[in-house]
Amino acid sequence: MNNPYLLLWLEAPLQSWGHDSKFGRRDTLNFPTKSGILGLICSALGAGGEQTELLAEFAPLKQTVFSFVRAEKSSSDPLIKREREPLLRDFHMVGSGYDDKDPWASLLIPKTSEGKKAVGGGAKMTYRYYLQDAAFAVLLEVPETRAALIIEALKNPTWDVYLGRKNCVPTDFIYRDQFINEYAGIEAALVIAKQKNLLKDFSVLPGEHEGELLTLMDVPIQFGEHKLYRDRQVTVVTATQ
Repeated sequence: MNNPYLLLWLEAPLQSWGHDSKFGRRDTLNFPTKSGILGLICSALGAGGEQTELLAEFAPLKQTVFSFVRAEKSSSDPLIKREREPLLRDFHMVGSGYDDKDPWASLLIPKTSEGKKAVGGGAKMTYRYYLQDAAFAVLLEVPETRAALIIEALKNPTWDVYLGRKNCVPTDFIYRDQFINEYAGIEAALVIAKQKNLLKDFSVLPGEHEGELLTLMDVPIQFGEHKLYRDRQVTVVTATQ
């Protein structure tokens, strides 16, 4: 029996899809990662902890992403693609301004792994990057035996769902429909984009195709406290207008 494909629509003022981030610098790719999408699925299911069995089922399955940008009219062409919004950089001071003599406030100050005060003080600077005004269609292949449960969870999530980070709240319904193949899902995604006056900017296809080939370490093997990932290859294909 063939696995179905779910069409997910991801749209929000801010999105952030971490790929190679460290504590002090939280970067974002310019498209959703597989680990980010599966994290969203687990959140909707209320599936915490390592989830190795669920992730093993998803590891070989396909994920195709389409990025859209807003369109505007011009005198020479009915519709042209608007320039993508630049990345937003948000500056944070983590652990500053707390009274270390207050036992409750002290809990919010970063400490060493042994629970001791950090050398030079506990406050840490971080830089966090976000996509602005982005819209994506994701065609996600899901195990046939889990499809109905995942669809219900996306409609009525157990835990809050967000687009990469907890402050990236979606502004439209995520789950759109189920399809027997990618092609039907792609057509449905293009219909949604047209209704929203959006034009396709680029595609992220699984595997090697003609375009920019990338190797991403974004296939989760284990979530929870000690996360594990393996790599996959994708190709970014720029849309021609």
